Amino acid sequence: MAQNRIYLCLAHMSGEEQKFIKEAFDTNWVVPLGPNVNGFEADLEAFVGEDKRVVALSAGTAAVHLALIACGVKAGDEVLCQSFTFCASANPITYLGAKPIFIDSEADTWNMDPELLEKAIIDRIEKTGKKPKAIVPVYLYGMPAKLEEIMAISRKYDIPVIEDAAEGFGSKYDGQMCGTFGKFGVLSFNGNKMITTSGGGALICPDAEAKNEIMFYATQAREAYPYYQHEQIGYNYRMSNICAGIGRGQMTVAEEHIAHHKHLCDLYRELLKDVEGITLHENPSERFDSNFWLNTVLLDASLQVKGQEHAYETAVQGAVGGAAGVTHASSSLHTDCEPNANVEAMRVALDKAGIEARPLWKPMHKQPVFADAPAYLNGVSEELFKCGLCLPSGPCVTDKDACYIVEQIKANIIR
Repeated sequence: MAQNRIYLCLAHMSGEEQKFIKEAFDTNWVVPLGPNVNGFEADLEAFVGEDKRVVALSAGTAAVHLALIACGVKAGDEVLCQSFTFCASANPITYLGAKPIFIDSEADTWNMDPELLEKAIIDRIEKTGKKPKAIVPVYLYGMPAKLEEIMAISRKYDIPVIEDAAEGFGSKYDGQMCGTFGKFGVLSFNGNKMITTSGGGALICPDAEAKNEIMFYATQAREAYPYYQHEQIGYNYRMSNICAGIGRGQMTVAEEHIAHHKHLCDLYRELLKDVEGITLHENPSERFDSNFWLNTVLLDASLQVKGQEHAYETAVQGAVGGAAGVTHASSSLHTDCEPNANVEAMRVALDKAGIEARPLWKPMHKQPVFADAPAYLNGVSEELFKCGLCLPSGPCVTDKDACYIVEQIKANIIR
């Protein structure tokens, strides 16, 4: 069982995808605009609903960046960002010379804690004399945040929300699509997401005017002259017509992919129900409808796993799960915040069995690059990081695969 097959498997290219790509080549639309881009945006607008408009972009990170610009974020400003996330939520804040203010998670959804969020707003106003410019909650592993509370705080202090729904494509809160609650919503179509364009993202905008402004900045901010006139800094962030063709094909199976991820959650629940010391993360109530982009589990600290006495004895070669680029060699075997020994032992054991499991995201406030950023903490994200693992959940993970995964988990628990 190959690792990539079980975790990062992309759907086999369908006839629909091949048709759209062939059309792009046949019509010579091999550029970052064209019929597929327009068609993909229309498909996404129909999917998210709520009368929103969508701009297809080169990456989800680009969508975060442009949303921050549209919210008026400039050098010296502060932006409230969820700490428990991938770095792409926070990095674009620094691109603009602004400062991320990290907010810890609550234990139900693992997302931004509304109580800490309001506490941070009050404290930042007292300390700086001005409000933060935006709030960036994340839908970790597809789980919606506590949006009623977060949006109420947004309205109370008149601070716009940029929803990072990169992992939450198709997730819903109270029946409404995630990414449509705030001023902007971010989507990602990276190779491991619910649907993929190989690489790419999109920004959900409130209306046509906002969409046009985002498209202006995403296409190098060119003014209407018969030559290149630039009065503002722009970016080369539009999605290519080829990638959008893949996306149009993927949209035909989007609901199928979401249903499969939810089915895997149900299956993992059944398979793990009698395994003491392992807890599957699930929707906290009927208001939450996660796409379960990744199914995740927590291992009790007391759970004994084979080989845990040897955890972290060997340096990892490259990045866990592979990396699209170059990684620096580790400077030491340990950091000041890392998964527990039993979690690392389970990851290694599953890796040896051809199963790619990964630790949860390491909180941003524990990343050395953000060591100086203010953070409002309650300990939740650090504890989750120490105890959690992501299980294979992609469209190519079969019921047989899930059974094998749980068999290997059980086989490595010391009774």
